[in-house]
Amino acid sequence: MTPSDYDVAIVGGGLAGATLARSLAGSGMRTLVVERAHAFKDRVRGEGLLPWGRVEAAKLGIEPLLNRAGAIDVRYWKRYLGGAPRDCRDLVATTPGRHGCLDFYHPDMQRTLLDAAESAGAHVRRGVEVTAVEPGTPPFIRIHTAHGDERVKARLVVGADGRSSKVRSAAGFTVRRDEHALMIAGVLHEGVQVPGDTVHYVQKPSAARAALVFPLGQGRFRSYFVYSSANAPRTMSGNGHAGDFVTSCIETGAPPEWFEEAEAIGPLAAYPGADTWVDHPYREGVVLIGDAAAASNPAWGCGLALTLRDARVLRDRLLPSGDWDAAAHAYATEHDAYYGALHRLHGWLTLLMYETGPAADARRARAFVRLAADPSRAVDLQGLGPESPSDEAARRRFFGEDAD
Repeated sequence: MTPSDYDVAIVGGGLAGATLARSLAGSGMRTLVVERAHAFKDRVRGEGLLPWGRVEAAKLGIEPLLNRAGAIDVRYWKRYLGGAPRDCRDLVATTPGRHGCLDFYHPDMQRTLLDAAESAGAHVRRGVEVTAVEPGTPPFIRIHTAHGDERVKARLVVGADGRSSKVRSAAGFTVRRDEHALMIAGVLHEGVQVPGDTVHYVQKPSAARAALVFPLGQGRFRSYFVYSSANAPRTMSGNGHAGDFVTSCIETGAPPEWFEEAEAIGPLAAYPGADTWVDHPYREGVVLIGDAAAASNPAWGCGLALTLRDARVLRDRLLPSGDWDAAAHAYATEHDAYYGALHRLHGWLTLLMYETGPAADARRARAFVRLAADPSRAVDLQGLGPESPSDEAARRRFFGEDAD
């Protein structure tokens, strides 16, 4: 083996890349991780792992590492409609895995998992930029370092470099996108006056708005404001908009007292909430995982769980197989199925909660009364994720059309 010869070359050292690298290196695979950042900074990203994602974390063996990184167990999911409390779900009592959410500060998670991958035997190179990807048998990546350019050969190249993946574009994958119907603004707050064991989700469907508060521990909270790009300015980025952010959350129905002592301690950023994805995220020795394969609408909070599902499924296909081309194709086929289900479910929820106008009001009037009478009609994103039924019969039950 030469210094540029690996079983797996993983581009991106975040949740997807570091978790997969730790598993593969710990199983004896010659694993490289290329990460462009020397240190991880605070950015607006998902930090709440839903209960179905915790099942994946347990299968991957990373939950103790997340706890070491400061993760907290969040047992309750409380919803408000039009400013009034709607319901409060005990996730431990009502999800198949008997888990709450696991919430953590993203930079601490990244640092802990990447260090764990290195400890497991992965070769981690930080501050390194990928400049080209050459699909084939075998595939290659070209990287730029402080000491010059290198061409690295691997049995498999894994693109785990996020929603703007360079691996994806360089390898020639076709990206599909939903329309940008929603925007999501987020900021790190300190001192929000809500319990630290509960996710608070405030919905105002008539105005196509929502506000969410995720506790992160140590008095910190990640607050989000979700809004329709058709009904509001397309950007709320920059800390000059911090007051507008809080006002918008209150106008959505969040109690003003939540934010009386709140202070923004991180950047405020807004971004489109539309899905981007690749059909069958494998070709010619290059496979995509995490947001590079499918970035799901963050308004519904499934991104971290979906990422861990990808890492676990790819690991489970590769480790027992001598034919990695067939194994990666099997992963891609399975990915299409579970991501496709999640995409359908998100579409239903977006239609119900973020469409406006007389037809949307009538749809909600029909669906809400039936959902209140029979909660089993609802989509269970927290507990079941993509295993929540998503066929035509389930769609008709969700919208109350089966009673027409």
